[in-house]
Amino acid sequence: MSRRSPLALAVLALLFEEPMHPYLMQRRITERGKDRVVYVGQRATLYKTIERLHRDGLIEPRGTSREAGRPERTVYEITAAGRETVLGWEREMLSAPREEFPEFPAAVAHLTLLDADDVRRQLAARRDRLEQALAEQQDVLAGAPVGLPRVFLLEEEYLTAVLQAELTWVGSVVDELDDGRISWTAESLAEIAATFNPPPPKE
Repeated sequence: MSRRSPLALAVLALLFEEPMHPYLMQRRITERGKDRVVYVGQRATLYKTIERLHRDGLIEPRGTSREAGRPERTVYEITAAGRETVLGWEREMLSAPREEFPEFPAAVAHLTLLDADDVRRQLAARRDRLEQALAEQQDVLAGAPVGLPRVFLLEEEYLTAVLQAELTWVGSVVDELDDGRISWTAESLAEIAATFNPPPPKE
């Protein structure tokens, strides 16, 4: 079973349409705005993904192509196993939430490493960046071509909703840090640790 990833899904989805070489894959991902949800910034990562999919029998070389002034490129096509796999991945990724362990929740889980005022400053800075990101995301939606079916904008709607939800939550925590509803000191943390993490019994 091949290991799935957003980039592997994107490669198989492109080859589901037609055979193509890696450079065209990267260009199509960027042209269609899918680089906002699939990281394709380093071509080496794309080539490693292609090598893995080939090794696992999901794609295979079809031939080569050469454009004027360009080096010869290997053209890949999806196999029957690749078609079956990508459809299965799509169903799983749509239906089943997956633990992805992003950085921000981990930082929130350990925010008492800092004092409350420091946390308030950092989250206020994050709130400002989220506001900017949300405005840019809304511009992306507003700038979509007239008449483009909504099905091609659903990932942008999702990104907008996620940004809005995080902005609302971060803003509420900043407000509660501002007025003292959320606070802690070294002494209060020590008391909590003693209450909820009692020392092991002596043998």
